[in-house]
Amino acid sequence: MVKSFIAVALREFRIIFSHKIYLMCMVVMPCLCALFFTTLMKDGVPVDMPVGIVDNDNSSTSRKLTRMLDSFQSSKVVAQYPSVDDARHAMQQGEIYAFMHFPKDMTNDLLAQRQPKIEFFYSSTTMSSGSLLFKDLKTVATLAKAGVAQATLTAKGVSAELQKAVLQPITLDAHNIGNPYVNYNVYLSNPFIPACFLLFILLITAFSFGTELKFGTSKEYMQTADDNPLVAVLGKVVPHTIIYCIVMCILMTYLYGYLGFPAAGGYKRLALLGFLTVIGTQGLSLTIFGFCPTLRMGMSICSLIGVLSFSMVGSAFPVFAMDGPLQAVSWLFPLRHYYMIYELCIFNTFPLSVVQLHILALIILAFIPLCFSSRIANAMRSGVYIE
Repeated sequence: MVKSFIAVALREFRIIFSHKIYLMCMVVMPCLCALFFTTLMKDGVPVDMPVGIVDNDNSSTSRKLTRMLDSFQSSKVVAQYPSVDDARHAMQQGEIYAFMHFPKDMTNDLLAQRQPKIEFFYSSTTMSSGSLLFKDLKTVATLAKAGVAQATLTAKGVSAELQKAVLQPITLDAHNIGNPYVNYNVYLSNPFIPACFLLFILLITAFSFGTELKFGTSKEYMQTADDNPLVAVLGKVVPHTIIYCIVMCILMTYLYGYLGFPAAGGYKRLALLGFLTVIGTQGLSLTIFGFCPTLRMGMSICSLIGVLSFSMVGSAFPVFAMDGPLQAVSWLFPLRHYYMIYELCIFNTFPLSVVQLHILALIILAFIPLCFSSRIANAMRSGVYIE
């Protein structure tokens, strides 16, 4: 069995290094995806997003508020419009993401304490830009009121300490634990880059078995394995596992070493997480191929599972807020377990006992294909390729 296993493994290494598609999908494309996502959000948060102004007041106060909005990191005033309709039309065309409207006689109404209505409009088509611009626009509107109130209190001779108590009776002291810079690169790249990598693992694992049937080499493959189903499956999968683990180490070194993403749990846990995720994903792909031992159907189901992983990971929309059946289905996705283990044990440094169910789920996913090894071997023995 050992000789047969080594023979199958060496045969698989020859196949990998003789076909460009393997190295492209196993090594090159995951690294390019990592570079793409991290450079796309290299600034951490979106900056200088275009904002418009509708200034019907045309006073020193409105111009001061415009300069204040332009000074924020996320906002950049790029145009002034004569009316709200023009600004709304520009926002619908995607020229700006938000605009603020200063009504006529705003300054006079502020000084007379007649509560003028300062309006701001923002687009939530893109969630991140909408939420960030809402924060900036609301801050400007609040500071406009506070500035006039402060000037009024100063004119009445109220001390600076009492003004602070009147204008801001409660002071908020916010602490963002783990990601103090609110870096969107940390939020989004952590699930997206592994999701792309696991998608390639799902597809290539099914592809490597399906092509044996397509190119008519399945019988030779089984003869090399001495017609042993377990040796045939393990001998073909282990070379892939070695390459995937090396690539996973490269990606983690890039993310948590070079870019400095938070990994307070340590690199030993990262290495364990990477290994478990790789074998769990390979096991899921082999299980799918065991149910549907055809190239087209196996890869189609694997691609569907890989794409759904982006939603089921729980980073954008929490899993506990999904319907009950979807919460149960989420346990079938290796990326979900990867994200939970990273978030709890590496990001927040909880002990591994907290995520023992997720670790067990990855191990089960890795060993389930052993139950289908005979079915896979029978498909290989028949040598029948189904379009």
